[in-house]
Amino acid sequence: MLVVAALGGNALLKRGEPLTAGVQRNNVQVAARSLAAVVRAGHDLVVTHGNGPQVGLLALQGASYKPDEAYPLDVLSAETEGMIGYMIEQELENALAHDRPVSTLLTQVVVDPKDPAFDKPTKFVGPVYEREEAERRAAGAGWSIAPDGDKWRRVVPSPKPQEIPDLRVLKLLLEQGVVVVCAGGGGIPVLRREDGSMVGIEAVIDKDAASALLARQLEADALLLLTDVDAVYRDFGTEHSAPLAELTVTEARGLDMPAGSMGPKLQAACDFAQAGGLSGIGRLQDAVTILEGSAGTRVSAG
Repeated sequence: MLVVAALGGNALLKRGEPLTAGVQRNNVQVAARSLAAVVRAGHDLVVTHGNGPQVGLLALQGASYKPDEAYPLDVLSAETEGMIGYMIEQELENALAHDRPVSTLLTQVVVDPKDPAFDKPTKFVGPVYEREEAERRAAGAGWSIAPDGDKWRRVVPSPKPQEIPDLRVLKLLLEQGVVVVCAGGGGIPVLRREDGSMVGIEAVIDKDAASALLARQLEADALLLLTDVDAVYRDFGTEHSAPLAELTVTEARGLDMPAGSMGPKLQAACDFAQAGGLSGIGRLQDAVTILEGSAGTRVSAG
């Protein structure tokens, strides 16, 4: 079975942890053990991951340069894909005792220049701030900011992914039995010009949406959206909360989920399940048992 596993941000950095290489490395080691279990269970594997804190940190570093010297978000996305992909690749190779080749692929993802997301930034990047500091930084750097829980963060455009032009390379790697790490942070956002050439654009693509598109275009059997919550819950955070083990696409689309947390995962799960695949949402350490149907939330076409 071909499985696309999308790692939530907690796989690299838990809320409140310092954004150091050592902290991220330790978290990736834990993630790699769960991913290796999927491979050892006999499945082919493609791994995607988030990059919000990392791309935000690079953007902060770039703010120390002159405005025309700072790197744009598409370049920063490529840098974080390489950095995070390197860690996942190395730790997954170690967890597999080098029995399977693992490769990281910088992945371009085409977006529509007319996407309304460019007029309404919503994607969180970078660290959290108190409101006063966020407003001060936004005024100095020309950011858009928005509340994230009781803190504030920078927000950038998040257009919908339309096409993955590197799909041919991905398929070649999978045909050779390679475990592939790709589409990190939703991929590198690019536009396709009228002559067919491509150019980067200032945006960050939602990782879950890109993962669902990738899974559909690869004709994968399953999409796992792995996070630190054991399942999708009805009435989460209330005394009436209850985990939902099985959902149809219709049932899932009828749930009211927060846009900043479970909402994008449930949307991605529905998009993939509607195309005929199996979607699973749950904890990273439960990846194999989610596939087996004994953990997490599974979404099917119904």
